Amino acid sequence: MLRELGGAPEVGVAEIDPSDADTQAFCERYHVPLGQSANCVIVSGRREGLTRFAACVVLATTRADVNGVVRRRLDVRKASFAPVEAATAATGMEYGGITPIGLPDGWPILVDASVALLQAVVVGSGLRKSKLLTSGAVIQSLPGAEVVESLAR
Repeated sequence: MLRELGGAPEVGVAEIDPSDADTQAFCERYHVPLGQSANCVIVSGRREGLTRFAACVVLATTRADVNGVVRRRLDVRKASFAPVEAATAATGMEYGGITPIGLPDGWPILVDASVALLQAVVVGSGLRKSKLLTSGAVIQSLPGAEVVESLAR
């Protein structure tokens, strides 16, 4: 996936203890500021009998505006964080390690503007046993990515 984007040189990977994959534990254990760590959360909503998914990439110091900005972007009546089983089945990734890189084709990737500005940001790798170090520029260049002002509160 990264080679196709031309971003492979701009992404590093580090092995971590899987028990420290959750953001707070990771930042404490590896001395990474919360403001340099981003969460990729999967949000879903239903419309006309179909479930619609989106990935939201927000700083660890914020929360995605699921019932405002994300709900409107998905064009659903109600949006919520996707259940663990649905998120992992749909992405093929481990919960607690979900990354915006390699998501299913056609999914919108909503990137908070504060993440897009970062020169260095830590995100999940798809597995709990590692993290990626990249830039906001790489994240916003992913297929389906869209920088969204005020995505996070």
